[in-house]
Amino acid sequence: MRLSGGAVLGACVMGVALAALVQGVAGGALWLLVFGITLLSAVLAAIGKAAEMAAKGFAAGLRSPARPRAYAPALVNGAKTVHKETGRAVADGRAQKRVFVFDLTVVPDDGVPFRAKVAHPLDLQGLMTSKRAVVEYDPRQRWRVVLPADPPEEWRARAARLAFTGPPPEPLAARFPPGAQILVLGLLLGALFVVASRAVV
Repeated sequence: MRLSGGAVLGACVMGVALAALVQGVAGGALWLLVFGITLLSAVLAAIGKAAEMAAKGFAAGLRSPARPRAYAPALVNGAKTVHKETGRAVADGRAQKRVFVFDLTVVPDDGVPFRAKVAHPLDLQGLMTSKRAVVEYDPRQRWRVVLPADPPEEWRARAARLAFTGPPPEPLAARFPPGAQILVLGLLLGALFVVASRAVV
């Protein structure tokens, strides 16, 4: 299981929050209790937002620039405008709190197509009226897909020549639920911080 820098940081923050909460409940200073509750609420809210996006079938974004990335042509199975909080269809594409959702069949160089839904506040690459697109994805975790605003011309040309005619494959799913790694590592770090603080005292 590989963790990104952001996941490790989130787990550390959660561990500190849990440790402060436990110390506050166990008779520590009141500010520790308030601090722990506030910080833990923020972390859980962020994890919940990620889980909500995944539940709607949206692809996860790419991780840090150091992660492997690759371009690939894609077929646009469909595109729609939805409310970014409820996921319901929106008739007015200029409405507030709306995003465009693109249902794509990605056809990478290895020839194994996969499906992804990508949400973005802008109609990148004019996909509301186009049937071809260029995506950028993580070859090791293919559910991490983004739409580049200005892909290389070489890949635009390859997308225009794309002749994939098979049925759309099933959407990919992440190996772990969104935030699961942060939750598990955060609990472990929280327990470690509590034990270490008790040992010092």
